[in-house]
Amino acid sequence: MPQHGGVLSRLAQAAAAGAAVMILVPACEGPFGLGLPSTRALESGAADGLSGGRSFEIAGAYTTNGASWAVDLQLAGPGTEHALVAQGSLKLEAIIIGGAAYFRGQDFLSQHLGTASAARTLVQAAGNAWWKGPATDVPSILDFTDPDRMRATFLGSVVRSRVDHRTVDGVDVAQLSGPRADVYISEAAPHRIVRIRLNKGAVIDGISDADIGYSSYGKDFKIQRPSDVIDFSNLSTLPPLYTVVSVDTSKCASTCVVSAVVKNLGGKSGARASSSVVFTMTDPATGGVIGTCTAQIVPDVNYNSTASVSCTITVPSGQRIDAVVITARPDNPGHG
Repeated sequence: MPQHGGVLSRLAQAAAAGAAVMILVPACEGPFGLGLPSTRALESGAADGLSGGRSFEIAGAYTTNGASWAVDLQLAGPGTEHALVAQGSLKLEAIIIGGAAYFRGQDFLSQHLGTASAARTLVQAAGNAWWKGPATDVPSILDFTDPDRMRATFLGSVVRSRVDHRTVDGVDVAQLSGPRADVYISEAAPHRIVRIRLNKGAVIDGISDADIGYSSYGKDFKIQRPSDVIDFSNLSTLPPLYTVVSVDTSKCASTCVVSAVVKNLGGKSGARASSSVVFTMTDPATGGVIGTCTAQIVPDVNYNSTASVSCTITVPSGQRIDAVVITARPDNPGHG
């Protein structure tokens, strides 16, 4: 009679060994990729994290028009953004709410207004205040923030390979690679994008060398409209901005009282200090300064209104004043 006991025993041992091997395989991942999220699930989760009014943040660097930019962009639903962009020392902060855009960055404003005297005066008056501008001035990188464009540009049929269990920014991710970029998506549900890195030579909507990280999904960024906003189409929203209309030296003798009429081309509030007029007496022959005095413009007057200010220049003993030159220069401290 055949002896089946030994055979059955060996089969039982083999089965037990096989079971032990299976136990050693992580429960979330079987052989041949079983247990891993499907590529479709990864792509759907990636797009879902950018859609439906969900909030998220992207931060990184890219090159456009030959210039390298750094960006930190918080998106809090349709039409609500807070952006920090920088090109070297040139920095710009922007808030967009409901189609209205607000900006802050004196160096950026200075570069875009130019070097004309009137422009320099506006830049000084604006200081580091917020100003209104077109929303189109905010850099747009929709291929990285719009779910449909992101998916069409980087995922779907353009994906050529997948590598699982990479670690990016401390997160276990799947790397989906195509001719344009590597897209890193979290292996764990709900499968959010962790990073998108453009391939060398790839250009997307004028952007190249992009390395963009994603974070803060679902966070309340508390984006609000700024207060004390300057509207350059309404100069009364500027802090006081005085210009000299005329100078009166008729009372300048051994005691030299000088006065000036000034006009306010700005508003009445927002300056970090009072405006003033600096009077200077010079010797036209030598160009040397004989004396000065400063008159504060207090209180401020309304937009397009005038005021008179005066002060006394101390004249050195024996100084002839019949040939001196007296000038008046406004000093507008600008926004605090």
